[in-house]
Amino acid sequence: MQSILSLCQTLTAAETGAGHVLLTEGEQTGIIYILIDGAVEILKGPIQVHVATEPGAVFGEISALLDIPHTATVKTMTPCRLYVVREAGAFLRQRPDLTFLLAKLLAQRLFSVTTYLADLKAQFEDRRDHLGMVDEVLETLLHQQDETFEPGSVRYPDPKI
Repeated sequence: MQSILSLCQTLTAAETGAGHVLLTEGEQTGIIYILIDGAVEILKGPIQVHVATEPGAVFGEISALLDIPHTATVKTMTPCRLYVVREAGAFLRQRPDLTFLLAKLLAQRLFSVTTYLADLKAQFEDRRDHLGMVDEVLETLLHQQDETFEPGSVRYPDPKI
C-alpha cells in the first residue's frame, strides 16, 4: 500500500478528527480516500468488519470502479490525514499505474475470499443447511463476469432447501 501512497503525493491532504464518517453505506459519492495516517473502521451495517491503519489504504474504490453506492460505511477512529479524490472514476482512468496497484489489491482480496470459501466448502460440503450452500456462493463468485451489476442483485439459493 506504500506504493499507492507514493503515487498520490501530488494530491492535497485533508485532515479530519475522530468519529467523522467519510463514506456512508448505500450512498454514492464518487469519492475515494487514501489513508496517510490514522485509524479508520469499516462497518457493514452495525458490524465492524475491519480497522485500517496502514498508510496507503484505499476506501471507496469498489463504489468508484463499479459506479455503485458504497458497500460499507467508513469512519475515522482517530484524527486522520487522507488524500481525497473526487470524481474518482475519471481520476483512476487518468492514472494507469495507480489503477494497476488498485487492481492488484482487489485481486489479493478476491484470492483471500475465494480461498477461504473453498476451505469452508471442503469443511461443510455434506451439510444441508446454510453452511452447505458455500459451494454455490463460491461458484457464483468465480463465474460472475462483466454482467450488469446492481447492488443486492446477486441471489443465492434458499438455504432452507
